[in-house]
Amino acid sequence: MPDFSAADVAALRKATGAGMMDCKQALTETNGDIEAAKDWLRTQGLAGASKRAGRAAEQGAVEVLVADRVGAIVELTAETDFVAKSADFTQTVQALARRAVDAGTAELAALELAGTTVEEHVTQLAARLGEHVVLGRIVVFETADGLLDGYQHIQSERGTIGVLVELGGVDPADAKTKDVAHDIALHVASAAPRYVRREDVPADVLDKERAVFEELTRNEGKPEQAWPKIVEGRLNGFFKDVVLLEQPFVKEPKQTIRQLLADLGTDATVRRFARVKIGED
Repeated sequence: MPDFSAADVAALRKATGAGMMDCKQALTETNGDIEAAKDWLRTQGLAGASKRAGRAAEQGAVEVLVADRVGAIVELTAETDFVAKSADFTQTVQALARRAVDAGTAELAALELAGTTVEEHVTQLAARLGEHVVLGRIVVFETADGLLDGYQHIQSERGTIGVLVELGGVDPADAKTKDVAHDIALHVASAAPRYVRREDVPADVLDKERAVFEELTRNEGKPEQAWPKIVEGRLNGFFKDVVLLEQPFVKEPKQTIRQLLADLGTDATVRRFARVKIGED
């Protein structure tokens, strides 16, 4: 018998949305390899989508701050949502975001904060709150000529998703451009893209998706001569799921993000984005 536990089955169910028996069979077929089991479920048409890859993590809070040409996302993790939404905790993550913006760096641990280092400040917070508190992911964007915007999704009295977006080829002072940048940041929070454009998808990721779609198409019994067209159609669907510019805009699904950007001029582009969500890697 393959070596896997009930916890492995539960983790696979959470990651894929597949049924318990299907997850058990997938782990049996792949000798307990969870990543291979995810692919096996997809080839059988039993798993949801590639975007459900984020696994459960700790509780915590996320803060987003953009000032002038610098933007930051800071994550502070805790064990319970009760602590994560407390005033002491949320005020600390806000102070950390301000420190990241002021310093223009994601390397915060050794920086000064409130008379001590950031690292020691977080340690003292953990002692006061009686929980394991850890400085999590930190993202800092700085731009010379682009437009930065951020979005913070609030849930249970603290930030749970933080987004930064940088636009290029635009007038940073233009009101319409600022509105579009904020709309795109909100969209990223909701749609969770993984790449800006399809050219950004790594070759190994694309090869893996193609192999999964080929196996799925074969298992469905489609005519062999139709396989290439079906696989390409599924790859286009994959790009629509994970590539920001090809996603339908959440506020107007008939319009893609690329089309939304086109309203700002032919040079308008998304240079980069970052998304941090509590509970996902």
